[in-house]
Amino acid sequence: MTEVPPVIGHRGAALYAPENTIAGLQEAADRGVKMVEVDVRLTADGHPVIFHDDTLDRTTNGVGPIDDALLDEVRRLDAGIRFGEDWQGERIPTLEEVIAATGTLGLDLNLEIKTRPDRARETARVALSQALEMWPSDRTPPLVSSFLFDALATATDIAPNWPRGLLLAGQFGNWRERADAIDAATINVHHRPQTSDSIATLRTYGKPVLCFTVNRPERAAELFDWGVSAVFSDAPDIIQVPDFSG
Repeated sequence: MTEVPPVIGHRGAALYAPENTIAGLQEAADRGVKMVEVDVRLTADGHPVIFHDDTLDRTTNGVGPIDDALLDEVRRLDAGIRFGEDWQGERIPTLEEVIAATGTLGLDLNLEIKTRPDRARETARVALSQALEMWPSDRTPPLVSSFLFDALATATDIAPNWPRGLLLAGQFGNWRERADAIDAATINVHHRPQTSDSIATLRTYGKPVLCFTVNRPERAAELFDWGVSAVFSDAPDIIQVPDFSG
C-alpha cells in the first residue's frame, strides 16, 4: 500500500500562490505540507513542463494551446501575474526544476500526467524517462497518476516500481479492471459526488482512496469519517489532520 499523508497540496498550495510554480511549492512547504500534486505536460517540441490547462490563457499572459508552444516561448511567459501583482515574473517550471525543488524542500510528489489523449503515451514516456534519470535512489518515488489509461499503462512499462494512482471521473465504469491492469496503488476521485456508499465501494479494492479538491475542513472531516485516506487541497493548512491511530 502506498503511504500518503492525509493532506496533499493541490498544484502546490493553489489558494495562496500561483499553481504549479516553484513559488507554489515553497508556499506549500512553508505551510507544513508533506506532499504536493503537480501536472506535467509536453510543449510542442517535446519538453515536459509543469502546467495544468490545455491552454495558456487562464494562468499566464500567453494565449492558445500549450501543446502548440515551444519551450522557449513557454519559459518567457509570466505564470504569476494573473494570480496577483506580487507574483509577477513567476515562470512555468520544467519537470526537472520541480523534481529538484521538491527534493530540496523535502516534499513528496504526486505527478499527474495531463495531456491530450493522443499524446498520453508520449507524455508519460518522455516525462517519466526524465524523472527516472534524475530521481535519487534514496528518495521516496513519486505517485504517478492520470485520467488517461494509456498514460498509466505506459507508466507501468517505463517505471514499474513507481506507484500509480487511477484517476476516475464521472461514471466509474469498469474501474476495477482498469485498476487491476495498471496495478493501481491508489484510487483518486473528485469529492463532490461521493457518498459514504460510493467511498465504501471504492474501498473494497483494498487500496487508499484519495479525494480532490477539498477546501472545506468540514467536508474533509466527513470524507475521512467515510474512510478516505487523503484529500488534495488548495488550502492544505486549514484541513484538520485526522487521528487514524484509533
